[in-house]
Amino acid sequence: MDIDRFFAAELAEHAAVTAATRESLLEPFRQLVVLVADTVRTGGKIMLFGNGGSAADAHNIATEFAVRYKRDRRAIPAIGLTTDGAVLTAIGNDLGFEQAFARQVEALGRAGDVAIGISTSGRSPNVIEGLGRARAMGIATVGLGGGDGGRLAEVSDLLLIVPSRTTARIQEMHILLGQMLCGAVEVELGLVEEK
Repeated sequence: MDIDRFFAAELAEHAAVTAATRESLLEPFRQLVVLVADTVRTGGKIMLFGNGGSAADAHNIATEFAVRYKRDRRAIPAIGLTTDGAVLTAIGNDLGFEQAFARQVEALGRAGDVAIGISTSGRSPNVIEGLGRARAMGIATVGLGGGDGGRLAEVSDLLLIVPSRTTARIQEMHILLGQMLCGAVEVELGLVEEK
């Protein structure tokens, strides 16, 4: 294996997807920042969910909101619906894994919240079900996907689709967008000063 070539090719693909993301997602990102900031201002919370790497991203982003991103500030209400093993396994066993997020949205969500479903393919049944349940409850829905977006458009009020079909590149952009969202919302809410 030519490690130098592999290393350069991976970084080149990452840079190309980053550039394409910059071109295609500025306006949806702007809308996302406003949506989340308005949700928090009016007493709502942010619920995030996904599977595998997307579950880890949901957990990470929720933590950045609830604790802090770069500087100490008041908590922003956010929860990752991917972290409670007892709830997830009970839902999976009793209701089916497709209901893993929809049931939690039903239990914890209310109109005025925002639900962010993360799926690189846009075809994860439990993410689609979770966003669908949120939408039916009057909760704003956001789909974070990649490629052609899969089924996310069916259940999302706002879509951010990374222009790539490579799962790793999509996940890299999802965590970048999530961390950028935390930083931008902190500034938008006046919790930290803009750089």
